Amino acid sequence: MKLENLGEAAVSSAVFAAIGLAVFGLAFWIMNKLSPFSLKKEIEEDQNVAVAVIMAGVIIGVSLIISAAVGT
Repeated sequence: MKLENLGEAAVSSAVFAAIGLAVFGLAFWIMNKLSPFSLKKEIEEDQNVAVAVIMAGVIIGVSLIISAAVGT
């Protein structure tokens, strides 16, 4: 990698990171709105591990999709 391309690579990486975080936040917000219960209450107050595992799966799935899209 040449030194001249370093700034361009840093800017494109920052843009892709911002887009990925925006898509990730949107997916998390949609999951929160689609659930018939409060995710915060179920995970934090009621200690519902099953809901936490489902949310972790959604987070990992969306992250893999975003990383595959950015990698192309």
